[in-house]
Amino acid sequence: AELAWLLGLCREHRIPHHVLGSGFNTLVRDGGLDGVVVRLAKLRGLAERPGSRLRAEAGVSHSQVTRFCSGRGLAGLEFCAGIPGSVGGWLAMNAGVPENEIESRVDEVEVMSPSGAAIRHLPRADLRFVYRALRGLAPGSVLLSALFSVTLSTPDAVRHEVDRQLSRRAGTQPLNVPTCGSVFKNPPGDHAGRLLEAAGLKGHRIGGAEFSTVHANFIANTGNATASDVLALIEHAQKTVHSQTRIVLVPEVRVVGRPA
Repeated sequence: AELAWLLGLCREHRIPHHVLGSGFNTLVRDGGLDGVVVRLAKLRGLAERPGSRLRAEAGVSHSQVTRFCSGRGLAGLEFCAGIPGSVGGWLAMNAGVPENEIESRVDEVEVMSPSGAAIRHLPRADLRFVYRALRGLAPGSVLLSALFSVTLSTPDAVRHEVDRQLSRRAGTQPLNVPTCGSVFKNPPGDHAGRLLEAAGLKGHRIGGAEFSTVHANFIANTGNATASDVLALIEHAQKTVHSQTRIVLVPEVRVVGRPA
């Protein structure tokens, strides 16, 4: 009710609203955002449903999903272990790994209209997932929850696969420094990290922003990076890779707001 009231108020007064998950793959320009930022942290419902399904509200964190499934022996979402963010963010970005994406486990999504006046339950057939995005919803729509298909397994088996995924991430990604997640989408048939490293950009720095020396497709904040530093580094990388390979790197990170 509170969310519907807020969206209705925004519409009445023509105030733009921006839905934010946990902010892991979002970069806000240095001038900030105009309007209202909607964060769904209070939507934390998580429960098993009949028919080998799991209902998770948009504000549920990635670690909550992992712990819940591990404790109950629910298999199918282990590939998401360690993908930072919330369920809402997973859906909006069609989060995943090279071998799998969240769309493969979605049965239904609950969506509130941009005005807050209506809630729809959309089956998988009505959802248009693409690489790192969910298309087809009206701008300003709010993802409230999802039903995921899971498979009954054992806690030990699920924990083993979760541990394998987490170990792989720990060995290949800069988990101990602040980043905005994967910077670029992987182009067809290649990997953005490989292209960036081949272009000599691993460790390249502008201001306080630096392409990670662990994985080149992550930009680390070395302590005092501004959004302008990060954007300048992104633009430099796009130009450098394109000049060497003719490949256009498309940002995966979502950039919002206005310049300072």
